[in-house]
Amino acid sequence: MNLQRTGPFVEGEWVRLSDPKGRKHNIRLEVGKEFSTKKGQIRHDDIIGFPEGIVVDTSLEHPYQVFRPLLFEYVVSMPRGAAIIYPKDAAQILVQADIFPGARVVEAGAGSGSLSTYLLRAIGSEGSLESHEMREDFAETARKNVEQVFGGSPDTWSLTVGDLRDAADGPEVDRIILDMVDPWTCIPLALQRLVPGGIVCGYVATTTQLSRFVESLRESAGFTEPHAWETLVRDWHLEGLAVRPNHKMNGHTAFLVTARRLAPGQRPMPKTRRPAPGAYGPDYVGPRPADLD
Repeated sequence: MNLQRTGPFVEGEWVRLSDPKGRKHNIRLEVGKEFSTKKGQIRHDDIIGFPEGIVVDTSLEHPYQVFRPLLFEYVVSMPRGAAIIYPKDAAQILVQADIFPGARVVEAGAGSGSLSTYLLRAIGSEGSLESHEMREDFAETARKNVEQVFGGSPDTWSLTVGDLRDAADGPEVDRIILDMVDPWTCIPLALQRLVPGGIVCGYVATTTQLSRFVESLRESAGFTEPHAWETLVRDWHLEGLAVRPNHKMNGHTAFLVTARRLAPGQRPMPKTRRPAPGAYGPDYVGPRPADLD
């Protein structure tokens, strides 16, 4: 599934069918084949050779629009081992972690390969992506999904089954993305491998993980003040004068945290405001900022 293709549809590529009710199907085009729906058969030959955006009718005259799937459409329907990073969070990672063409990126927790596909596109042909996945079955799913998108394994990608923490002696990198249960355990590696000004980005699901990762970054005294946030997406219903938010929305999926690597020997800027009373009181047992009295 080469998602960068343009021009008329050709045999062997994947297309996305959608009907008036929004039902969608992904099919791989083959000469002479038919796709069965509850509303009749669709002949592949009625699609091959035609441009994107055509409308084909089934044998029962039910219409379907035909487009190549966009990357975010493929990602949310790809086979999964681990849970995927959803498009709304992947977009935030690409922008807030400033993934640029030619960037050298390390990713811990390849999962099902969803973020890997976005990162590989963003770094282009001159960058490199080093992905680490602890579970072999997850890594195999990620490999298949990435190869499905790019028509093979990109030259810019390496996938290792193992622990990123065992790769502390690897080459310098520009960005480190940590999609794992305990990202704070990779802070020493980030201090060692990130170039000055490089960015570490954590993706965590719970507030306890969020707090420990942020406080561990502060305790290390090797990064700028962490920035933490979450992204909520809400679609809108639009129909004449009936303009309102949809009743369903994409709510919390994860928290994101970014921080920049300071130059060796430099310390974070002192805070101008003291912590809230009790923030680091007797009930708090986690990491503490290096300059906290």
